[in-house]
Amino acid sequence: MEVEKVALDKPLESHMTISMGPQHPSTHGVLRLELVLDGEMIVKAVPDIGYLHTGMEKLFEYKKYQQGIVITDRMDYLNPLGNNLAYVMAVEKLLQLEIPERAQVIRVMMCELQRIASHMVWLGTHALDIGAMSVFFYAFREREKILNLIEAASGGRMTPSYFRIGGLMMDLPAGFEHRVRQFLDEFPEALRRFETLVSENTLFQARTQGIGYISREDAIDWGLTGPCLRGSGVDLDLRRDNPYSGYETYDFEVPVETGGDVWARFRVRMRELYESYKIVRQALERLKPGPIKADAPKVVLPDRNDMRKHMDALIHHFLIVAEGFNVPPGEVYHAIEASKGELGVYVKSNGGPKPERVHFRGPSFVNLSALPVMAEGEMVADVVAIIGSIDIVLGEVDR
Repeated sequence: MEVEKVALDKPLESHMTISMGPQHPSTHGVLRLELVLDGEMIVKAVPDIGYLHTGMEKLFEYKKYQQGIVITDRMDYLNPLGNNLAYVMAVEKLLQLEIPERAQVIRVMMCELQRIASHMVWLGTHALDIGAMSVFFYAFREREKILNLIEAASGGRMTPSYFRIGGLMMDLPAGFEHRVRQFLDEFPEALRRFETLVSENTLFQARTQGIGYISREDAIDWGLTGPCLRGSGVDLDLRRDNPYSGYETYDFEVPVETGGDVWARFRVRMRELYESYKIVRQALERLKPGPIKADAPKVVLPDRNDMRKHMDALIHHFLIVAEGFNVPPGEVYHAIEASKGELGVYVKSNGGPKPERVHFRGPSFVNLSALPVMAEGEMVADVVAIIGSIDIVLGEVDR
């Protein structure tokens, strides 16, 4: 239900302005909030960003297309594989590459594992902000299991750069499928533990229900996506509504809650954990032997078994590694359903080996813009819960 905002008719002189962050632990990074208070009630909240600005989008213009992948890891560093996927798929659109089925399935499986890992950080830190410490350790234990899998496949944990334009960096290592099954066998018990520790906790419910309300209409007007949008009753998920990587062939539900408050956004993400678990299990079952790179020797290095057949292309490949492959002129926008919402990539090519322009539509940046609407009329202590419910990463906000 909609939370009635208290009328604030006192003169401005009676208000107090304080700065929350950027060193405050619950701001989840280097976010500073300028809060105008009437006692302990928030009259106005103004996010102040830019402390982590690195000029990533400008850096793309100086990097060859394959080199740009490593930059994407460092934006939303809790969802690096999702960042990889959005970027490489945008470039693949320009190149009109057809990706093999095995590579598509592995991409889906790895991105859903990454989604679970991202939600584990959200769950642990969100609960910790409100005062529940035990769940933080349990959540990070599950995340470590997934990072071990990502490291086994790519060699990296936080910055895997596993996806490549045209496919994958390399195939999955021996025994990887068994390790994923082992994780899937154990994860349902962890989900039940989270429900007991958090969802059924009356103190957590009291701190989240009716707090940080944003209506369906405001959520749409502010451009919210992902769990923040679905928590306000809008049934939208790009995996289903604008499918990519074969998502239309997977059986999963899109969790939607109508409360529009912190509790509703919490419930959406908790339900998403179950759905991602289902998708990973389906991807594992349909994982069959086959190529993991597109048949485009001038763009991607051929598989080891095909190198003898493509010696001329192999020689050419080493040349384009140094010089970069040319991408046909044009511009494209491609969006995926990242862990925090719609992650869109705009790429403009002038026909050379480097992009002329790259721009990201980041969900954390857009979702954070609605924080003033959610915070107005709430108490200072509730700002902590509201920030946690948005699930922002400042590396992607500032980029």
